[in-house]
Amino acid sequence: MPKKLAVSILCLTLFGLLLSGCYSIEREQTSIRATLAVMQDQMSGDQSMGEMHSTPVPQAETPDGPADVSYTLTTGVSGHNLVFIGVGGEIDGQINPTLLAEAGDIVEITLVNAEAVQHNLQIDEFGVDTGFLDTQGQQQTIKFVVENEGSFTYYCVVPGHQAAGMQGTLQVGSGEQAAAASVVKPPDDLPAAVGARGPQLVQAELVAQEVVGQLADGSTYPYFTFNGTVPGPFIRARVGDTVEITLRNETSSAFVHSVDLHAATGPGGGGEVTQVQPGETKTFTFAALNPGIYVYHCATPSVPHHIASGMYGLILIEPEGGLPPVDREFYVMQGEIYTAEPFGTAGQLTFSHDKMSNEDPEYFVFNGAVGAVGLASEDYMLRANVGESVRIFVGVGGPNFTSSFHVIGEIFDRAYAFGSLTAAPLTDVQTISVPPGGAVMVEFDVEYPGHYVLVDHALSRLERGLVGMLHVGGPADPGIFKEGPANP
Repeated sequence: MPKKLAVSILCLTLFGLLLSGCYSIEREQTSIRATLAVMQDQMSGDQSMGEMHSTPVPQAETPDGPADVSYTLTTGVSGHNLVFIGVGGEIDGQINPTLLAEAGDIVEITLVNAEAVQHNLQIDEFGVDTGFLDTQGQQQTIKFVVENEGSFTYYCVVPGHQAAGMQGTLQVGSGEQAAAASVVKPPDDLPAAVGARGPQLVQAELVAQEVVGQLADGSTYPYFTFNGTVPGPFIRARVGDTVEITLRNETSSAFVHSVDLHAATGPGGGGEVTQVQPGETKTFTFAALNPGIYVYHCATPSVPHHIASGMYGLILIEPEGGLPPVDREFYVMQGEIYTAEPFGTAGQLTFSHDKMSNEDPEYFVFNGAVGAVGLASEDYMLRANVGESVRIFVGVGGPNFTSSFHVIGEIFDRAYAFGSLTAAPLTDVQTISVPPGGAVMVEFDVEYPGHYVLVDHALSRLERGLVGMLHVGGPADPGIFKEGPANP
């Protein structure tokens, strides 16, 4: 069979799998093996398999002398994840083990390929990689000097493999200088209200970014994001506006990404025309026909994998004339994260397709992270003052669980169920349901200072990290609340 025809058939087959919605990490592994066999058989070795993948980093100079620390890793599979597995010593049998060294050490890492699938290992900051290992049993050793303290990622550069789980941490010294990035979207990071302006063109750029971010204290996770945060940017328009959405997928991405906006009337909400390969950019335009608060999310198979990894956000279409003014507005979204490792495991965590399929999350999160590093932390908690009016846009990315959103110690004066802004609001509401792929708007005045806890009143999820905080400052009014009896 001619090479061009073989490549065409292969591409069409993979594209059909994506459109079918049947994509999974397990299917990707099978596809990789089949691809290698077919291409090698039909092309008779005329084309280097290395040309199918990203280029490893230029090699740093190999130091003289013996290594201060040595590690051996083998490639492998854990559930539906591709992983590195420690061999020997304290890391024996560990999945994506943390490798320890001190500044100034000569580090030696040996990679053994346990499969007939192409892999490598590289560390960008030190300019080292093993080169591609193509055959089962093949191994390669790299040796290099680690001069600076910090936490550095080792990973496989073959497209899709890092996102599928092939990454770990080389920790030099305390690791404090290279702490994992936060993906938490600040809850007060919203555009200004539309007000009473007329219709206009609203342009929004979304950037698909795959980042390793802090999920919990001492734990990181490979997120898929829009613009580097969870949720993505808050998009704001009004009925009658023309909304132009541009989606750019970073060249460093391993996956195709897209965006489906529930506010858009059109095929797939834009998802059909924004399947964007790494390095590509696509744009589409829609008319804002219906007011409401709507979810947007990635619509690339496996869709729940992309959503569970953080690719969701909210778009507000204000009614004509705008929304009534309030003193404070906040942006909060709930999601689930499915890790192969048990809740509370330290280090680099990996996505579990099995747990996602079984709707068995290890973590529930507000704005992408557990409360201690998320919306319950000093950096990201919601803040208001006594006497102010508060509005919270609450969405659920999901992909699977309905939220029973509640603020402990407060009552929603007005709650707009299912994101409907034109229906009369519910009044005096304690808890409101928010389905996956849905959103609500709640409003209330804050009359007394203190800390008010944001929860899903399915309270077992509190023990899985799902908690936020609203801090209210100002003077206390004993006529509203006080400790002790009414008449001491």
